[in-house]
Order: sequence, then structure tokens, then C-alpha cells
Amino acid sequence: MGSLFRSEEMTLCQLFLQSEAAYACVSELGELGLVQFRDLNPDVNAFQRKFVNEVRRCDEMERKLRYLEKEIKKDNIPMLDTGDNPEAPQPREMIDLEATFEKLENELREVNQNAETLKRNFLELTELKHILRKTQVFFDEQEHAGLNPTESMTRALISDDNIARQSALGPVQLGFVAGVILRERIPAFERMLWRACRGNVFLRQAEIESPLEDPSTGDKVFKSVFIIFFQGDQLKTRVKKICEGFRATLYPCPEAPVDRREMVMGVMSRIEELNTVLGETEDHRHRVLVAAAKNIKSWFVKVRKIKAIYHTLNLFNLDVTQKCLIAECWVPLLDIETIQLALRRGTERSGSSVPPILNRMETFEDPPTYNRTNKFTKGFQALIDAYGVASYREMNPAPYTIITFPFLFGVMFGDTGHGLLMFLFGGWMVLKEKPLAAKKSDNEIWNIFFGGRYIIFLMGLFSMYTGLIYNDIFSKSLNVFGSYWSINYNISTIHSNKELQLNPSDKDAYLQSPYLVGMDPIWQLAENKIIFLNSYKMKISIIFGVIHMLFGVVVGLWNHMYFRKKINITCEFIPQILFLILLFVYMVLLMFIKWMKYGPDSDHTDPQHGPFCAPSVLITFINMVLFKSGAAPKECSPWMYAGQEGFQKLLVVVAVICVPWMLLGKPLMMMYNRRKQHYQLNNHGTENGDVEGGIEAVQPAGVTIKEEEEEEMSEVFIHQGIHTIEYVLGSVSHTASYLRLWALSLAHAQLSEVLWNMVMRNGLPQEGWSGGIILWAVFAFWAVLTIGILVLMEGLSAFLHTLRLHWVEFQSKFYAGQGYSFQPFSFEIILDAAQSTAED
Repeated sequence: MGSLFRSEEMTLCQLFLQSEAAYACVSELGELGLVQFRDLNPDVNAFQRKFVNEVRRCDEMERKLRYLEKEIKKDNIPMLDTGDNPEAPQPREMIDLEATFEKLENELREVNQNAETLKRNFLELTELKHILRKTQVFFDEQEHAGLNPTESMTRALISDDNIARQSALGPVQLGFVAGVILRERIPAFERMLWRACRGNVFLRQAEIESPLEDPSTGDKVFKSVFIIFFQGDQLKTRVKKICEGFRATLYPCPEAPVDRREMVMGVMSRIEELNTVLGETEDHRHRVLVAAAKNIKSWFVKVRKIKAIYHTLNLFNLDVTQKCLIAECWVPLLDIETIQLALRRGTERSGSSVPPILNRMETFEDPPTYNRTNKFTKGFQALIDAYGVASYREMNPAPYTIITFPFLFGVMFGDTGHGLLMFLFGGWMVLKEKPLAAKKSDNEIWNIFFGGRYIIFLMGLFSMYTGLIYNDIFSKSLNVFGSYWSINYNISTIHSNKELQLNPSDKDAYLQSPYLVGMDPIWQLAENKIIFLNSYKMKISIIFGVIHMLFGVVVGLWNHMYFRKKINITCEFIPQILFLILLFVYMVLLMFIKWMKYGPDSDHTDPQHGPFCAPSVLITFINMVLFKSGAAPKECSPWMYAGQEGFQKLLVVVAVICVPWMLLGKPLMMMYNRRKQHYQLNNHGTENGDVEGGIEAVQPAGVTIKEEEEEEMSEVFIHQGIHTIEYVLGSVSHTASYLRLWALSLAHAQLSEVLWNMVMRNGLPQEGWSGGIILWAVFAFWAVLTIGILVLMEGLSAFLHTLRLHWVEFQSKFYAGQGYSFQPFSFEIILDAAQSTAED
């Protein structure tokens, strides 16, 4: 139970492991997760350490597994995750794993390479098929028009005079090339052909309707078939260079129709054969990936565990004989026996006959801070650690935060309806904890909500409680017990007067017993509701704030007592608690005195104790600090009790004395104690008759301490001055800061009321079937605004303000937060971090 309120007691141990048993022992410690190893080779390069080759082998295996995982995800094959946590394989099993991964990678790469080659051939044949079909259609169109295709192209390329001249010389020989190009490159391709060939080519192109698969990337692309007619070898060379520049693929296309038909038949048969081979290749690839998907999760776990073990072994030192590994580690004192059992299990697994040795070491180094948490306290501990990790064995605020955090949140958020929504959401996450945690979502916002599910659950519960106290549910009141006000006006008076007041001193108008729980529901109809609630919530905010700060100072006393710092108790705690009690606790007592002494019943019996004569607590407190007498009407007394003026002056004087007490007490006491120590040291040396020897004997510690003390005294004065100013001024500002409890509660209640009056009330007066539809739409709109603004946004605002009250106003009274967290060698932590990194 002590570890809940303070961090675990830690000890530094030296661990001796035989080289053969080191791997198995570290594996057992990784499963345990209770040991933080120190690096004993800080000056050694990572590439010069003993187990660097094993780490590289693990990196290579992890690379191959990531390749397999990428291919599995590409085929949308589900990876089996049984949730098992296999143990770290033995070093001899690494060879089998490496061989398995090597075989799978080579087989998969070979299959992928063959599939890519086959797909490339399939693409070429498909393009050739489209070229032959499209060119056949083109030539058929020319023949149906009664023209020879070559003659038609000649007329398109050459003028009539040139045709006559060429015919006199001999027949015209036209060449053509056919190919495929990306559809989006056609306009630029056509312009380049026209300009480079000066219009002496003829281009025809047709789109391929179905998209083609790129064998390299697997993307679907749209292409077009083209055929270019030209004359002469010079134009042919120029056309081919342009096609090459635009990455167009050229294919052979026979001139004779019979040859084209024969080629089409051959291409179709080859495509059918390729389809069969491709299908078999894809089936084989799928079978390989399905088999790998069954084990890839466990393979990742095994490889990461092996890698973590060798990384840890690189932190160790080798002894002179090279047969023993030496490590230093921080361990919780309560878990030493558990760690020794784990080391014994590791030694038995490795078959070693030399038992490991775990020795405790003395050190002046500050140990790490380790707070044991469970699934309930983990979220609250995370809130504390976000401000700063506690110093070693310092009081842990998390146990108190479990109650104070949701309670202060509820004071600000107090609405039973909105709290119920939050409570149900948190309760759903708590009930569905295991299946939701197993999903391991990579949504950061959801992970934050799920991690704080118990915080949300308690915040909703306390909001419901404070909502009942405020009698506020979705800006409405619950009339459970009936109003305890009785109205003695008749109906005509009520209808003819819009503003009527109920006199609390009239026994016919007010029953002399308070409402059973919370606020009387009739306040929901009162015009002065805000005025009344303002005063009520403002005062309880100050009361809760002073109690919260007072408790923080008392927690600081437990710190001083545990660390045996009597000087801190005398010179810090006592003046701090006196300052807080004499001023601010007294102000709270004035509130209770005012509530009990002044009431409406005293108007007739004792007018001095009636509401008219009730003094303002704030004005009384200000006059008390300024040593002023309060002003009051003639028939009223400015004092709440006899002797108040003198008593208040005494309180202020003692509170003012506490300031120099805090400022100078600790430095002066430290100076006195140090002089006393030096005096005793010198007298001790003189009595022994060997002053020089005595000084020399303590020189390593004594002289160094003296120099540090002389340097530290100035820092002590400065630090104490800052601490005193911060506490004195902070007591005032922190007390005022708790007024945010009142401000946010008022803002939340008013915003809820405005939303109801401006949205929900517009759908209630409607009647008939159309009224039902309007009410449904209005309710949906109101519900969305309620959840989005009043629950989420207002809830986040109240959460942040509550967090500030704990970090600044509460923890500043006792919490230093200058420690560093315990980071054990734990497979669970390593695997979770690796998985989150892989998902990102």
C-alpha cells in the first residue's frame, strides 16, 4: 500500500552472468519487465560492441518480414493474430528463422519477377492485338471507299502535281509504323510529329476502350493505338525517334490483310496460354502469402525479442576472462526475489551450471521513480507524470487525484443530464474494455479517450452528483420532493403582476425546513436565480479551494517527515500552514458564521442579524488585512462577533511574521548548523593532537563539501526568497483561481439554458403530424449541439481547468517533480512501441 502513495524503493544491483546463460537470463528478465539496465559502455561506438553482428542479423530478418507484410497487405490477406506471446527463441534457432525468411523472400521475389515478366508479355500481346484490330478496321474503311490504302495515304501526303511527277518516275513507296501510346500524350505527340516532319506524315489514332495494367506498378492506364504513314527513310528515322521520346511502344504490323489475320490468331492463342500461366503463378503466390500470413505476427514478436535481448547485452561489460558478463541495473527492492527466480529459470534453460550473482550496490545517484499502476490508476498517474515525474520517494499525488480530479470537474460541469451522457460513454468503454483494447486502433483521439476511460467514467459520475445538488438536468429542474416554498398569492394577483417576490421571513410563504437534496426546484422559475446561484457557487468555490490547498500543504509535511528534514518542518511547513489558516481558513469561517448568524427570521426579532445588516465577507477580509474598521448603517454592527477587530489584527500580525520566518528561517538555520559542524570537526582534530592528519583524512569529502556549501548558501537565500514570494503571492492568486469552479459552472448552466430556450422550445409547441416531424428535427439538432458543444467542448474546457488546478494550485504546495521515470527492459513495452511505430 505504501507504493501507492510513494514511488517504489529502488536499489542498484550488479549482475554477473555466465556468457552461455546471459541470453536466456536476459530473456526471462524481459518477460518480467522489472529491471532497468545501465549502459556500461557509454564511450563505445554502437558498431564496435560485442553483439553488433547479431543485431544486424535481426535487422535483416525484420526487413524481410516487413517485405512479406507489405506483399500480404497488397493482396488483402488477413494476418492471423492469435494474441499469443511466444518466448524469445534460443540463439541456435536464429539460423532456422533466417533460413525460413530467406527462402520465403527468394521464392516470393522470384514469383513476383516471373509474374511481372508474364504481365509485361501479356501487355505487349494485348497491345499488339489492339493494333492489329484497329489497323484492320482502318484499312477496311479505305477499301470500302474504293481506294487503295497506299494510294489514299499518298494523296493525303503529296499534292496532285507531285503525284503526276512521281507516277512518271515510278510507283510511290509509303512506309508506316504502328504502336501504342498513353492517351494523355496524344495531343503533344501529334503536334511534335507535325512540326518535326513539316506535315509530311499522316497520323491516325484510336482509343483502347478498356484500361491496361502497368506490370511495374499495377496501376490501370488508358492508352491509344496510332499508325503513322510517311515517305522515305529519313522521315522513318525521325518518326521513330519521336516515338521513342514520347515512350510510345512500336509493334510490327504486316501490310497484307492475310498476314494480319494470321498474326491476330497467333496473338490470341498466346494470350490464352499466358492467362493460364498467369493464373497459376498468382495462385502459387497467394498460397505462399497465405502460409506466411499465419505466422508473420509471431515471427515479428520473436525477431523483436531477439533484437531487444542483443541490444541489452551490448550494454554489459565483459570480464577479463571473457567468460562472464557484468551488468548494472535498477530494480525495485520488493521484487528482488522475483528477479532472482527469473535468473534461475534462465540459467536452467541454458543448461549452465554456474548460477547468476545479483549483488546490491551502494550509490549516491538518484534512483529512478517507479509507481506501480493498474488499469484503473494508470490514467490518473499519466496526468501527474505529464506535469513532471515525481522525485524519488516523493509523495505521489495520483491517489488523491482519483477523487479530487473528478469532483472538481463535477463542480464545474454540474449537470445530471450531461454527466449521464459522459457516464454512459465511460461505462461502455469500461465494460467493453477487452474487445476494444484488442482492436488496437491507430486513431490518436480514440486512444486518448480509451486510455482515460476510468477518468471519464468518474467525471460523469461526479457530474451527475453535483447536477443533483444544483438540481440541474439539461437546464431543467427535477421536482422530486415538491417545492418547500408555499405561495400565498391568489390567482388574480399572479396573473396581473409579472414580477412577484416570496418573502423568506414570512412563515406562510416559506416552510421552515430546507429542501431535502440540493436546490429547491422553484429556483428554476425565479428571476433572481442567477444572483442567488452566483453567491452560492462563489462561496463553495472558495471553500473547496482553501481545503484543497490546505491539504496540499499537509501532504508536504509528510514529505518532510519521510526525508527527515526537520528544518523544512520548522521553517517552511509551520509558517506556511499558519499563513494559510490565519488568513484564508479564517475567511472560510467568516462565511459559515455569516450563514448561521444572519437570516430572514431575524428581521423582526433581532434586526442587527437580519439580511440587511449582514456584512460582506470580502469587504471584511480586505478591511482586516488593511487594519480598517468596516462601515455599516447606524442600526447595524460592522462586526460578526464580539472581539472580532482585535482578534483579526492578531491574525494578520502573526501571518505577517510568518513571511520573514519563511524567508530567513531556513538559510539562518543552515548557516548555524554548518558552523556547528565545522566547530565540532576542528575540536575533534585538536583533541586528537593531529590537526593536519585529521584534515587530510577528510579532505576528499570535507574540502569539497565546504566549497559547495559556500557556493550554495547564496543559492539557498535566492531560492528561499523566490519560494517565499511565490507562496505568499500564490496563496492569494491560487485562492482566486479556484473561482473558475464558479465561473465555469455558471457558464455551463447558462449555455445549457440558452440552448434549450432557443432550440428545443421551438419544437415543443407544434401540434399534429407536422409538429411531430418538426419536433424530431429540432430534437436532433438540439442533441447534436448538446453533445458537440456542451459535452465535448465544455467537458474539455472543464477538464483543462481542473488539470490546471491540480498542477498549479495543489501540486505546487508539495510536489517537486524533478525525478526521472523507471524504464525497465520489458518485451511488452518494446512490442507495443514497435507496433505503434509500424502503424504510423
